[in-house]
Amino acid sequence: MNLEELTHRYLDGHATEEEVRKLDRLLLAQADARRAFAELANLDSALAEQAAGWQETTTTPIKAAPPARMNTWRWLTAAAAVIAIFLGIWGWVINAQPYATVVRGMGRLDFTPGMEVGSGWHDIEVGTVEFVTTRGARVVIEAPASFAFENGQRLRLKHGRVAADVPPPAKGFTVITPTGKAVDLGTKFGVDVSRQGQAEIHVFQGEVIAQSAQGGKRQSLRDGEAFSLESGAGTSREIRSAAFIQPDETAALQAALAAGQQAHSDAATAALRKDPTLIAYLDFEGSSLPEGVFHLTQGRWPGSKAPEFVHVGDHMKLNVGGDHSWPQLTLAAWVRLDRLGAPYQSLYHTDGWDEDKSGQVHWIINRDSTMRFALKHNTLAPGSTETQGFPDSRTPVLPEQGRWVHLAVVYDSVAKTVRFYLNGRFDKETRQAIAHPARLGPAQIGNWNSRDRKLSGRVDELFLLGRCMREDEIRRLYEAGNPYR
Repeated sequence: MNLEELTHRYLDGHATEEEVRKLDRLLLAQADARRAFAELANLDSALAEQAAGWQETTTTPIKAAPPARMNTWRWLTAAAAVIAIFLGIWGWVINAQPYATVVRGMGRLDFTPGMEVGSGWHDIEVGTVEFVTTRGARVVIEAPASFAFENGQRLRLKHGRVAADVPPPAKGFTVITPTGKAVDLGTKFGVDVSRQGQAEIHVFQGEVIAQSAQGGKRQSLRDGEAFSLESGAGTSREIRSAAFIQPDETAALQAALAAGQQAHSDAATAALRKDPTLIAYLDFEGSSLPEGVFHLTQGRWPGSKAPEFVHVGDHMKLNVGGDHSWPQLTLAAWVRLDRLGAPYQSLYHTDGWDEDKSGQVHWIINRDSTMRFALKHNTLAPGSTETQGFPDSRTPVLPEQGRWVHLAVVYDSVAKTVRFYLNGRFDKETRQAIAHPARLGPAQIGNWNSRDRKLSGRVDELFLLGRCMREDEIRRLYEAGNPYR
């Protein structure tokens, strides 16, 4: 009988005296055995607690049968000996043994690949770190974050974002937050904890049990569901898949950093800032930010910033280019979008649409995740394939896994064309019968008048240019700023 079988029999209360002695010898002789014993005990506790929460109250207790082959006093003595040995040795083991190993640290010189992490708190203000636990769970933690591994199956998170991919051997992996915990049942999930301690659980695949810290009903969450943990209660919410850097995303992000992509992006940005036709460039760095309601989080690069729009009223105000009309216009941005729920998501909306002013600009994402570029009182040319009266792109811009994508649209009122680009590639051109010069001025990013335009996700490096960028310029801009390799 191997260690795992002995441990399960011991935890189930079925171990014989001889089996307890054998387990005793294994724990004394092998550090790996002590580690495995602790993790199995933790898994047993987590699953037992979960199961207890879902049992029917009418279940009839099962009475234990008298031991058939053991002397009760001798069994208790043997069990006590194992516990005493375990507690005596575990004080040293808990401080010395690794609970997880660093796979890669992006923007972190203090977390090098192969570095083993045991107990103790870690605080990171920039960057992202990927770990693999002793039982194979892949865990990605994005700054800013404060966290500690309590063992290979338990992660305590004061604040920050965690995405976990948990294989069957790590079933029961638990993330503990100030307002509750998430117990994995074999899944891919994310936990987001604000600096105020408010926690959300998002399930991408499989099942997770959510439990508030101070009472409240246990909640079973499955694919595509999310839950906001609150003391004594909790509420369902919309899932935010793009809010988390996934384990299968980190290798490409690390490769881009190693290839010098951040420096290439900075160089392209510096050149863009010198363009005499530049109307506005937003990189969201520094202390001077546009007005609005939004949350600043990490952008495409470690330590960079990007506004995140989550709630219905979230938005950012921008007032540029209102001094005259623009016969030509280019808009572009890096975005990281969640699943679509509202009819539209606002990228850039001028505020004068309801005032019936020709040329007002609305750049949005449709429900089917294609781009739309609408100008007030413009009309489509005969033979256009659009069915709703506005120029739309052909290719959906929302990837299956919420990653960074580069969006661009080029408008030419003289040529009467709208051209869409996705990740540096030309997607579609729409011709117009009537094409007014673009009218800018007061506008909003991420929403429009708190209506049905709420953006769900992050925006990075948005700019407006008073000319038509060429196809090769847009391609080079994307290639220089691409955070993946």
